[in-house]
Amino acid sequence: YLGFNLLDPKFRDKRVRQAISYALNKEEIIKGVLLGLGQVASGPFKPGTWAHSDKVKPYPFDQAKAIALLAEAGWRPAASQAEDSCFFSACDKKGKDNTLYKDGQPFEFTILTNQGNKQREMTALIIQQRLKDIGVKVKVRTVEWAAFLKEFIDKKSFEAIILGWSLSLDPDQYDIWHSSKTRPGELNFISYNNPEVDRLLNEGRYTFDQNKRKKAYERLQEALREDAPYVFLYVPDALPVVASRFHGIKPAPAGIGYNFIKWYVPKHLQKYKIMQ
Repeated sequence: YLGFNLLDPKFRDKRVRQAISYALNKEEIIKGVLLGLGQVASGPFKPGTWAHSDKVKPYPFDQAKAIALLAEAGWRPAASQAEDSCFFSACDKKGKDNTLYKDGQPFEFTILTNQGNKQREMTALIIQQRLKDIGVKVKVRTVEWAAFLKEFIDKKSFEAIILGWSLSLDPDQYDIWHSSKTRPGELNFISYNNPEVDRLLNEGRYTFDQNKRKKAYERLQEALREDAPYVFLYVPDALPVVASRFHGIKPAPAGIGYNFIKWYVPKHLQKYKIMQ
């Protein structure tokens, strides 16, 4: 995901966050970064799990919609450029700068991610180019992991970040989204605050009724799509490899190893004998 520091004035208007969601081609990222081995993320729950809602759709790739939302939020080309008919890459060829401005300030920010993760670095570069297309200047910076957490995440000293979650099978995400979890060392480091989301998170974690939980989490996904505190990018495919001699493997959202005690090799395919 691409996450925004919601304390930063540039990202307080949800129309700006929605615009960036529209401006990014997630399928392009999956093809370029994952070689096609993944799927577009529409929210915080893994597809195939009971809490995931198919009703909540990912933001489609729509640069015109992105530009319109940014204009509504006050981000427009400089006056001298607004008189030109060109706006996209054709302007660049003429030496024009299509950067958007608001109150005399250009729309520019830095995406931060951790060193050593090539997928995140490549994702950041693709995002950089797509946002350049709509007039937003982006710099990409990678930082060693310990410093990334201590000096930037915990201190909220960032504008935008690319990170990912490895989530448990239980869909409780209180620690990630609840407004009480924004202190240093906690997981809501983007400072997201939505009273309805707080209520839904509490509803979901204080009942054993799965139907009630599912309704709460479906509404949670709708609220997160509307607020766009993250641009949900992709869910990568797992690529485990097991010798074809093994039978009894049944893939599931938990992975393939959850039932490994039931794996077996038919006798005619066995190559090794247990010594007594």
